[in-house]
Order: sequence, then C-alpha cells, then structure tokens
Amino acid sequence: MPTFEYTARTATGDETSGSIDLPTREDVVKHLRQNRMVVIRVREKQKRVRKTRIPTRDIVIFTRQFATMINSGLPLVQALDILAKQTENKGLAAVTKQVVYDVESGNTLADALGKHENAFSALYVNMVAAGEAGGILDTILLRLAVFLEKNDAIVRKVKGAMIYPAVIFSVAAIAIVVLLIFVIPTFQSMFASVGLELPLPTRVVIGMSRLLQGWWWALGGGVALVIIGIQRYYATDGGKLVLDKLLLRVPVLGDLLLKSAVSRFTRTLGTLLASGVSILDGLEITARTAGNRVIHDAVMESRGSIAGGDTIAGPLEQSEVFPPMVTSMIAVGEATGGLDEMLSKIADFYDDEVDAAVSALLSLMEPVMIVVLGVIVGGMIVAMYLPIFDMINAVG
Repeated sequence: MPTFEYTARTATGDETSGSIDLPTREDVVKHLRQNRMVVIRVREKQKRVRKTRIPTRDIVIFTRQFATMINSGLPLVQALDILAKQTENKGLAAVTKQVVYDVESGNTLADALGKHENAFSALYVNMVAAGEAGGILDTILLRLAVFLEKNDAIVRKVKGAMIYPAVIFSVAAIAIVVLLIFVIPTFQSMFASVGLELPLPTRVVIGMSRLLQGWWWALGGGVALVIIGIQRYYATDGGKLVLDKLLLRVPVLGDLLLKSAVSRFTRTLGTLLASGVSILDGLEITARTAGNRVIHDAVMESRGSIAGGDTIAGPLEQSEVFPPMVTSMIAVGEATGGLDEMLSKIADFYDDEVDAAVSALLSLMEPVMIVVLGVIVGGMIVAMYLPIFDMINAVG
C-alpha cells in the first residue's frame, strides 16, 4: 500500500503535516475531511532514488524539452510533471518527480535540482539559479543543452581514443597467456624427450611459462595490488597532482589531455559567465569540473587573483600549463569586456584541436602496437623454433 504525505489545516486553523497509508489519494482526502481538516496538499511519498549516474544524453534531451515547454508558456510544475511521465530513463523520471514535489513544497528549481548530484552538476544548478533570478530560464536551459552536448562530444572523443589501444592490448595479453599456458608446455615436453641443450631465448620463454603456471595467483595478486595502490595514491591530493602531471607529459597523449581540458575549461567558464554567474563562482565550478589536478590548481590560483583585484590571465600564464595563445586571448577578452565570447571562441578552436590530437594519437598507436605485438609474439615463436632448427642441423 502506498504512503501519502499530506499538509492540512485543522478546525482551529493550525497547519499540520503527516503521512498515512491508504490505497489512493482520494481515500486520503476523504479521510482528512472526515476528521474535519481542510486539505492543502496530498502527494504520494516518493521512494528513495537510487544514486545511479544519469547519462548525459538523457539530461540533454530533458533540458531541451524543458526549455521548449517553458518558452511555450507552460507553468514550471506542469512542465516538470510532463517530463517525468515521458522520459524513458526510470532514474531520471524518479528524480524529476522528486523535483516536482520539492518545487511544490516551496523550494526554488535550482535548490530542488541541487539535491540530485547524480543527475544535475553544480554547473547545471548554478546556471538554472541565474536563469531564475534573471527571468531567462528558457534561454539558460537551451544554452545548457548546447554546452552539455559539446562537452559530452569531447569526453567521448577522448574515451574513444583510449578504448582502441586498450582493447588491442587486452586481446594481445590474453593471446600471450594462452601461448604460455597451453602451447609452450607442448614444445617443452618435446624438447625434454630429445634431451637437446636449449638456446637462451627458449629457456627464457619456458621459464616464463613455468612461472605463470605455478605462480599465476601471485602474479594476479601482485597486479591487483599495484592497481589498488595506484588508485589509492591517486585518491590523495598529492598523488593526484603527481600522476596528473605525469599524464600531461606523456607524448601525444598528454597533448590530447591538455587540449581537452582547455576546451572544457573555456567552454564551461564562458557558458557560466554568459548566463550571469559571477566570475568567482564560475571559476570555482570550473575548477571542480576540470578533470585534472594541475588545471584545477591553476584555475583556483586565478580565482584567488581575481578576489585580490588582479586579472585571470596572469596566474594562468604563470602556471605554465595553459598555452600562450589561450592566456593571451583571455587577457584580450578581459580588457575588452567580452570575456565570455572570447572563451567560447577558444573552446571552438580547441574542439577542432582535440579532433586533430585524437587522429594523431590513433595514427601513432597503430604502428606502435604492431611493432610491440610483433616483437613479443614473434619473439616467442622464434624462441620455440630455434631448438627445432638445431635438431635439423644436427641430423643434417
């Protein structure tokens, strides 16, 4: 049986709230009236929303439809109620129902959205708050949808560049393990029956096979411990800073990560400033969404500079993280009063740069993978055939 929450006024005029278990809303209203109460609000109690991450694509569709409804003149609660019913994502539907309830209870839309970090980021909430304050909620929502689409495209490009080599190396690792466990022992038995002295490469490969067969659990545990250790180290402030610096220095990959971070930083800050969010709040939100501790620290130093009456471009240039072109254009934007437009132009430029960096990374990875796999697999095969060649020569 569902639980309903109600707010009603007693016969003495006092307002009271509570919950009651009855089959339908009509039964609750009837029950309250029988008890001489004036019903103010009755709503089914929402089940606890699971904190599963809502996909960006669903948030984009939600935001575009929401903006269209608001622009068409639909009341806020009615628009949210329609969105809750028509969205195909059950998690987002549950979140939207809770937002409707909070808005009806007197919360602002931004406050209601801010309770659901799994669906709406701090950037999203702050822009909605700015839209509510300025009376341009529909415009802000459309701007948000465009931002989310472009930001998601950048993230997918970077992830796509990582997936291809990861899949190839995973398949190669499985193939090598199969060779060492199932194929090499067959050759080992054949060589043992002949009693021929084995060359050094062959002995190394056979030793690797024995190690993997006898100590696979120790090797697996060692790899797991290393991965866990890196994850825990990365979770610390110092570890995150060290590893993020190393990633930015990796050839080609570091260039890709830096360009994607610059694109995200400039687009996020430009969108926030254009929406009426203050520069200090915008820099703090942007720093949290940077995705790299080096970028985060540089942005926060810039925020401190602004708070002290200085410019944004100075600390960014001193950090030696951002390319000179970026800091120069930001300085021009500050001087001309068109910082938000300049940041959007930088973001558009670096979107194209990310495309070029992804292509460069994939072009480099293909020959590298071919060479590495050829050396490893080919070396193992040659090592196992060397004794056979010696046997042929001995017979000849």
